[in-house]
Amino acid sequence: MAAEYRVSMANPKPKSVTRPSQNSNVIARSKPAAAVKTAYSLAEREEIFRRFSVQRPEPKGELEHSNPFTLVVAVALSAQATDVGVNKATRALFKVADTPEKMLELGEEKVRDYIKTIGLYRNKAKNVIALSQMLVDEFAGTVPETREELVKLPGVGRKTANVVLSMAFGQATMAVDTHIFRIANRIRLAPGKTPDEVEARLMKVIPKHYLYHAHHWLILHGRYTCKARRPECERCVIADLCKSPEKSWDVAAPLIELPPQMIGEAVE
Repeated sequence: MAAEYRVSMANPKPKSVTRPSQNSNVIARSKPAAAVKTAYSLAEREEIFRRFSVQRPEPKGELEHSNPFTLVVAVALSAQATDVGVNKATRALFKVADTPEKMLELGEEKVRDYIKTIGLYRNKAKNVIALSQMLVDEFAGTVPETREELVKLPGVGRKTANVVLSMAFGQATMAVDTHIFRIANRIRLAPGKTPDEVEARLMKVIPKHYLYHAHHWLILHGRYTCKARRPECERCVIADLCKSPEKSWDVAAPLIELPPQMIGEAVE
């Protein structure tokens, strides 16, 4: 190897350069950035969310709350529970404790009594008291308006923080719950292996002017139409656009504005 090196240095040769012929169509260009994974063109995505906007012009979350604090508590309690079940428990709870201070006065034992019909109620009651204490100690009793601060609260993860940012503070976020995760993968809108991966992809593929309501549109579509076990494709307003290999219908349902959904109606 040393001899070869000396020879090459003594008799340097220009490096060969491959040049396209005059008739070549090869054009030198930089490597394009990787495209976000989705089965839909921009025009198709625009049409999907346009239809959702006609169907539900002002979609609402279905957890009952009266202020940012009760929203944080309700969303934290909803983990591995239904909105219907959470609402039944919190109606009475929030009548007596709708601020962090009042929740601390109530105490963990009484909070448990109010929410004992909800799964994991013991641990959730502990978190409700702990997050109430942190709000009082570190945030002067107010709910913070950033994700970084919200996820510091006991029992509050990224999904809960995103719901609060959207519903309480009007920020465009994507809280990936079981419905959104299922739909993003099933219809190949933004497939991903984890909720965080799906969230990041949805934030990129959803047209910006539809992003604020997209979270609720996808949840409600998954809850009432594109259900887990028996998707009702014949009632789907995007059946003709849907690229799910599971779909059983190719004709879009009539595009009409729906009346306000009664919570619990048609839920699996």
